[in-house]
Amino acid sequence: MNKKVLMIAGLAMTALLGGCANTTALEESVATLGNKVDQLSADVSSLKSEQGKLSADVKDAKAAAMDAQAEAKRANDRLDNVASRYKK
Repeated sequence: MNKKVLMIAGLAMTALLGGCANTTALEESVATLGNKVDQLSADVSSLKSEQGKLSADVKDAKAAAMDAQAEAKRANDRLDNVASRYKK
């Protein structure tokens, strides 16, 4: 009976040690995932920077459009005043 218990314990220890021997593949997988996360972080940072630049460009374009609209209104008001002065 004692030999059977020792044999089962020996098989269990062998199985446990054999399961732990494959850590290199796991470490490689974790390293690969870490590299992918680093690459994605860099991509997100780049996209945030680009989005900030585009946002500034949009604000500048909006300001220019508002200035052009104000100048057009001012020109139209001047033309309306000139037209109202001349009567037949």
